[in-house]
Amino acid sequence: MTATSGTLPDTPAPSPPLPEPRGALSAAVVGALRGTHAVLPPARETERADAYGEDLHLALYTLYELHYRGFACVDDRVEWDPGLLRLRGDLERRFLAALRADLPTGGDVAEAMAALLVEPVMDDGNSVSHFLQDEGQLGHLREYAALRSLYHLKEADPHAWVIPRLRGRAKAAMVAVEYDEFGAGRAEDVHARLFADLMTDLGLDPAYGRYLDAGTAEALATVNLMSLLGLHRSLRGALVGHFAAVEVTSSPGSRRLARAMRRTGAGPAARRFYDEHVEADAVHEQVVRHDVVGGLLADEPHLAPDVVFGIEATGLLEDRFGRSLLAAWRAGRTAPRRPLGPPPVRPGPEGRSGTVDH
Repeated sequence: MTATSGTLPDTPAPSPPLPEPRGALSAAVVGALRGTHAVLPPARETERADAYGEDLHLALYTLYELHYRGFACVDDRVEWDPGLLRLRGDLERRFLAALRADLPTGGDVAEAMAALLVEPVMDDGNSVSHFLQDEGQLGHLREYAALRSLYHLKEADPHAWVIPRLRGRAKAAMVAVEYDEFGAGRAEDVHARLFADLMTDLGLDPAYGRYLDAGTAEALATVNLMSLLGLHRSLRGALVGHFAAVEVTSSPGSRRLARAMRRTGAGPAARRFYDEHVEADAVHEQVVRHDVVGGLLADEPHLAPDVVFGIEATGLLEDRFGRSLLAAWRAGRTAPRRPLGPPPVRPGPEGRSGTVDH
């Protein structure tokens, strides 16, 4: 498989290798895709699985990836394999049931949207973006970027699934926001491309899927939620809620991450990604609030509980992800499952080279 040709010759090849399994469920999925394992687990096995665990979420992420760029040496036609779709449905039901059980019932859309404006904090009074802004080192930023690459290298793609499921004002507004996410017609400004440039600036490999094996259960779950909501028409309201949560909270968090990049001496591409989100998402917030959410509920008011669910499920999983990062960093451990390799070498005092680490 060769890299994409044209104006972006360094664009990574489109399909990553299959991940290493982490348990019986992911082993069955990877084995089926490799053609070495024909028996998929029955529903009773998924019902016993940890709904937030690594095995379930790697299995689910791998199955979802068939709807995005697929995997090297895996036939594209398996995207619609009945057995794999059956297993995906079992995994989704287990994940959804856990989310619904762990979230409060009811709730008002206006209240849920207002809660998004409250600054997020963890148990120690901090959040990941506050930690990175105030005391994080370049090594922490590299780990954060590697884990977030599971989404940001396909940024906006999961949300695009909802476009044909909307109409009128909500659809027009959603397309307007997505147009910006996809570079407003300029390939070099596609946000996924900007994140790849950020990774290069941080000394990371920008190849799509490169850090899947390093991804934690908490990181995988945040991405799986987007795919789950996007791929089901019945969950379109929840996907809009998720989209609202992302856009409303993005600008202040991006501002802190941009400061972290400057404080640690990250390169211009690393700074640009978050600078872009500070400006763009401040505008997007109003469009999403009034036209995407407002337009959807004007057309389909019965979807209000789903919008709330999407907002709250996003918050739940982001909190789990943030806590896992801060717990590792506070304990002096690396957050990803696997080492990322050496950090970039930057000029030291008086031109001497030095390695920046934790």
